[in-house]
Amino acid sequence: MSRATRSRASTSAGAAGPGTAGLGAASSGPLPDAERRAAHTVISILLDYPTAETVAHRADVEDVVAGLSPGVRRPLRAFLDATAPLSLGELQAAYVTTFDLKRRCSLYLSYYAAGDTRKRGAALVTFVEAFRAAGWETDGSELPDHLPTVLELSARTDGEIAGVVLDAHRDGIEVLRAALETLRSPWAHVVAALVATLPAMQSATAARFRDLVAAGPPTELVGLSDLSHLTPFATIPSLTEETRR
Repeated sequence: MSRATRSRASTSAGAAGPGTAGLGAASSGPLPDAERRAAHTVISILLDYPTAETVAHRADVEDVVAGLSPGVRRPLRAFLDATAPLSLGELQAAYVTTFDLKRRCSLYLSYYAAGDTRKRGAALVTFVEAFRAAGWETDGSELPDHLPTVLELSARTDGEIAGVVLDAHRDGIEVLRAALETLRSPWAHVVAALVATLPAMQSATAARFRDLVAAGPPTELVGLSDLSHLTPFATIPSLTEETRR
């Protein structure tokens, strides 16, 4: 897993079929802290690129999922059931086809609002500053707006800053969910589970969501050449180990 490195003492994470595209995913509201940490850890793992390590720990993931609230547990269980027959190679191929080749299925949150424009550079700097405010530093293999990385921030902290980041990019998360549902992708279940952990979407966010669905991410400018100074996050293999204890 590609993840972040904390600059302060580490905080252990807590133990513990797609619907119609649109605004249909239900939000369960705030979860107890331990359940939010557990849910966001599992969702982070399942939205990341599948590896032999994650497949080997499938039973551990299933154990955590079994202890979650029904609104979060059911879609995650649906994803696990849908992908159980797939080999690692098949799962990896499906992942690449889904997330790497389709603009509306990007896992990089700033892409939905900024696209391939000069504005994305400023957006990524904002993510870096948010992580630093939570005591994290960029130093690895993913950009800071990578959704699984943001979810790890939530899993390993009190969730306050990560919650602000997720709320600010809720419209993009909804576009991702709707696109995955349209494709009948099993990952739609995982994003539906994420939505179930978030507060209800506000009317202004819903309006932005509808605009993004209609127009797609911006593409009129390309200005990402100045982002070489933004190093991705480092790998922290201990995350899942801590969560499973």
